[in-house]
Amino acid sequence: MAHEKLLEQISKMKIVPVVVLNSIEETLPKMQALIDGGLPCAEITFRTACAEEAIRLTRKTFPQMLVGAGTVINREQCEKAIAAGAEFIVSPGFSEDVADCCAERGLLYLPGIVTPTEAMAAVSKGLTTLKFFPASNYGGLKTIKAICAAFPYLRFMPTGGISAENILEYLSYEKIVACGGSWMMNGTPEEIRAKTKAAVELVKG
Repeated sequence: MAHEKLLEQISKMKIVPVVVLNSIEETLPKMQALIDGGLPCAEITFRTACAEEAIRLTRKTFPQMLVGAGTVINREQCEKAIAAGAEFIVSPGFSEDVADCCAERGLLYLPGIVTPTEAMAAVSKGLTTLKFFPASNYGGLKTIKAICAAFPYLRFMPTGGISAENILEYLSYEKIVACGGSWMMNGTPEEIRAKTKAAVELVKG
């Protein structure tokens, strides 16, 4: 999928659920809960050993889902995520190796940045849609607006400390493509479905 088309899809959903899976058995119930809640999208983090298998299983079982890999910090992880079927790659910071790997494979890369220097490093690789992480620890929307004043062509997906209480504030700024969040992922599949449904209704207004 072309980058702009994929970003348009993400922008329409407004939320990218950040999903940490501690076992492969958790995968399908949690993905089904997101779908049933109206949010067929997941950023499956590489913080756990089953991430690669979980991405592969999700893509095979739920082809209608938009599935990315998160917390990707090196080329080895990036190559594994892409081989498993990840449609986009997200990092907590900027990695030149991951940027190169994604460019070689034609994949959308959303690196995390919090400073103008990091933004410049990402821009030097042709990247203009970036993750802002951890958002709440680094000034949130106020800092994003300050960075955008210097780099008016940048767009952001803030993640970290995003919740039902503050997501609308972030989304009100035109430079925000979507927000990454995990607040809907706590609890049983039934609770995840209910929280996801409430989150979708909130952002769709």
